[in-house]
Amino acid sequence: MATLVTLPSLPPTWTPPSEPASSISPFVQRRLIPAGAAYLAHVKRTINNFTFDEYDKQVEEEQKHLQLLNADGLNGEDDLGVGDEEESPELLLLDAKEWKKQDHYQVLGLSHLRYKATPEQIKIAHRKKVLKHHPDKKAGASHTTNDDAFFKCIQKANEVLTNPERRRQFDSVDPVCLSLEEDDPSASDFKGREKDTALFFRTFAPIFEREARFSKKTPVPMLGENDDSKESVHAFYDFWYNFDSWRSFEYLDKEVNEGSDNRDDKRYTEKKNKSERARRKKEDITRLRNLVDFTLNLDPRIKRIKQEEKEAREAKKKTKGGMSAAEQKAKAEEDKRKADQEAQRKEEEEKIARAEAKKAKAAAANAAKKARRQQRAADADEAAPS
Repeated sequence: MATLVTLPSLPPTWTPPSEPASSISPFVQRRLIPAGAAYLAHVKRTINNFTFDEYDKQVEEEQKHLQLLNADGLNGEDDLGVGDEEESPELLLLDAKEWKKQDHYQVLGLSHLRYKATPEQIKIAHRKKVLKHHPDKKAGASHTTNDDAFFKCIQKANEVLTNPERRRQFDSVDPVCLSLEEDDPSASDFKGREKDTALFFRTFAPIFEREARFSKKTPVPMLGENDDSKESVHAFYDFWYNFDSWRSFEYLDKEVNEGSDNRDDKRYTEKKNKSERARRKKEDITRLRNLVDFTLNLDPRIKRIKQEEKEAREAKKKTKGGMSAAEQKAKAEEDKRKADQEAQRKEEEEKIARAEAKKAKAAAANAAKKARRQQRAADADEAAPS
């Protein structure tokens, strides 16, 4: 139902407005010239028989093409701060045929991130490099004759780093990582400074952080702090002494000669590659074990824990005199019982160890026989005319 509303009356001071003094200008006839963006759009639609939607789509594609040719960045998109590293003259002269020797992260301008680079950062860095070095964009401009070769290097780097398996293979033999491993500390670096706690943690903490990325198991315990508990320290060394690494060395495999259809050549190359991978894997395990040994010998927390255990034993000896005869007798009996159990356990372990050693010896003998047979067969294959 409608509601009636009563409007207030006009104030007594209100007066009606006066008529305007000026008159409205008369109508004027003007000639319109066919020009401007709207007219040009109309002409294009008419000539090409485009609908409005088809014309809008074509304009959008042309704009994208112009942006790709003229853009210096990513059309306003957040570039995540990647792909802008300065390119050295040596980098620009890379040979695309030697792509296995190139640093893919450096080629894409990701040297500061390396294995920490996300797929999105790799994508953006690759796009930036393509915009900068695409042969079509550089056509007619003054540039070195190696621009096309470097563009191929960019494409190869993107191909490797966007494939999870191939990227993992490259990360296993990352040239920067290998150079850092060669610079790992030695005993001479700590000569006379064995008690420098700050130096110990400053030196070894980044090394274990670098090595942690190769672990199959997660989370990976880090070196920690000087005041860590005994349990934390022991857990750290227990993990690293049993470190299970996914690191592989397939990336360094030698390729079979191009155009070779000889199966013997392929088998020989595969055999050599497999042998080399096993050798490098063994060397890497030994390197890491030596690093953990060296860290353990210098760790100030181990020295602190040993000192605390020594003090606890001494304190226990001091309180032993206050025990009653019955308590001492009970303790002696308990110690004897534990000693007997320990002796029995050791005897059983030795028996098992002897049996295992016997099995291992037999297995080693069989393996040696098998290896000799394989070696004789390989020698015979090599001696036979091809």
